[in-house]
This record gives sequence, C-alpha cells and structure tokens, in this order.
Amino acid sequence: MQATMRKRQNSAMQASAFHTSRHGSRETETSLKKPQFHLDLWFYFTVQNWVLDFGRPIVMIILPLEWFPLNKPSAGDYFHMAYNIITPFLLLKLIERSPKTLPRSAVYLCIITFVMGASIHLVGDSINHRLILSGYQLHLSVRENPIIKNLKPASLIDSFELLYYYDENLGHCMWYVPFFLILFLYFTGCFTHLKEERKMPLSAWLLVGPSALYYWYLVTEGQIFILYIFTFFAMMATVMHQKRKGFVPDSNGLFLLCSFSIALGLVTVWVACLWNDKVLRKKYPGVIYVPEPWAFYTLHIKDSQ
Repeated sequence: MQATMRKRQNSAMQASAFHTSRHGSRETETSLKKPQFHLDLWFYFTVQNWVLDFGRPIVMIILPLEWFPLNKPSAGDYFHMAYNIITPFLLLKLIERSPKTLPRSAVYLCIITFVMGASIHLVGDSINHRLILSGYQLHLSVRENPIIKNLKPASLIDSFELLYYYDENLGHCMWYVPFFLILFLYFTGCFTHLKEERKMPLSAWLLVGPSALYYWYLVTEGQIFILYIFTFFAMMATVMHQKRKGFVPDSNGLFLLCSFSIALGLVTVWVACLWNDKVLRKKYPGVIYVPEPWAFYTLHIKDSQ
C-alpha cells in the first residue's frame, strides 16, 4: 500500500515538474519570439537607399560626369555598385528576423534575380546618363531623340532601343519584382496579438518620411506603379485576413504599411501636378500615366539651367 502511494506521489511530482518546465519553455519561447521594431535594419535600409540609390543624382551634381572619362565609371556608378552589394545582404538579414519561416529556395532565387536585374540596370543607366551630356532627351522616345534618329547605319537605332529595353524594362522587372516580393513575404510574418507592439515607436515615425519618399522615387523612376499597387493591395488583404484571426500588424508591419501609404499619396500628387503636361503624356501614353522625375528634369529644368 505504501509502495503504491509513493508511486502515485512520484508520478504527481513528475507531472508537476513537466508542466512547470513546459510552461516555462513556452514563456521563454514567447519572450524570444516577441516582435520588436528592427531599428538598426530599417535605418541601414533608409541610409543606403538614400545615399547609394536616390543620392546618385546628387553625387553626379557634386562630382559631375564631365570630371570623369566618359569611357570609365563615374562616382555615381560606384555608388550603384555598392548598392547592388549591400542591398541583398540587408534583405537576407531582414528575412532572418522574420517571425515566420520562409522557404529558403524562394528567398535565394529572389536575391539572385534582384542582383542580376540591378546589375543590368546599372549598365544601362550609366550609359543613359552619358547620353544626356550629348543632348539625349529623356522625355522623348529613343527614335524621336535628335541625336539618335540621324544615326548611320540605321541598325544602330535598334541597338540603342535594345539598350533602353534592358535598362527600363528587363532590368527594372528583374530588380523590383523580387525586391517587393521579399518585402511582402517578410510582411506576412509581421503580426502580433501583443498590445505594446500594435504601435510604432518614435524612431519608426522618424524613418517613415524618408522611406516613403524613396518608394515614391522607385515607383516613378522605375515605372513600376502596377507592381507597387499590387503589393500594397496584397498587404491590405493580408491585414484583413489576419484580423479575422485576432492578429494585427506589429511595429515593423505598421512601418511598411505607413511607408507604402504615404508613397502612394506622393505618387498621386506627382501625377496630379503633371496631369496636363502634353509632352510627358506623349512620352507615357496609356491608362497609367506616371512620368519619371528624370524626364521632368530634362524637359523643364535642364534647359532653363
């Protein structure tokens, strides 16, 4: 009888210890997985986007192309090379911090495609900026440009159109599709039920403006409005789907949503201001009219300077 009672007591103590250990491990796992705003990564993203990508035109103003041999890379080209190296590294770091486990093969495929597209764009964009020095006008098509339409033999015009296709179409597509896909995949894991994580810290609000302005630059200069709006709608659909489960975006998810929303507003204002520009409308025909800032520069600013 006593042996039976001892066995029962030992079993109860083991069950209690197992329950305590299991409960403790759950608390530890919850605390480890508690979402936090990734200030370091978003800060690095914002700085390198502004300096290495958005800041390239500014660098070319401070260190103009005329200071470099036209058959050699300029300061802006080296900035672009650094962007192509640093950005994939930051994207991988961002995916590593995602609370949601993402398929590695899909992530690596996106990174490889991103590097290829950004590199293709680097070559085309470098040549296009040199053509501007020779009188190339970005608000006109390739065949309508005065320095292009009189080339002999005429097959050279086809070569320039091929270069433009690699730069503006293929390069942008291979660059931006995986970029926004990775951001969306990361966003799908940015949901929480913790009340303290349902709002952005002050540091996030300070980065929202520069981040949104950079997305505006990508949408307008890269001509990717359809891709951008599709990604934004996919994010909103994910929010509504997660809300039914009782989850809301955490501080990182809110940061992305706010950046995308403000950028969409900036694009709307940009289009509204240039809505009646007949020259730019001819350059960008069709239902979706989003003129490029560089085309606006060569049309309205460069000549006046």
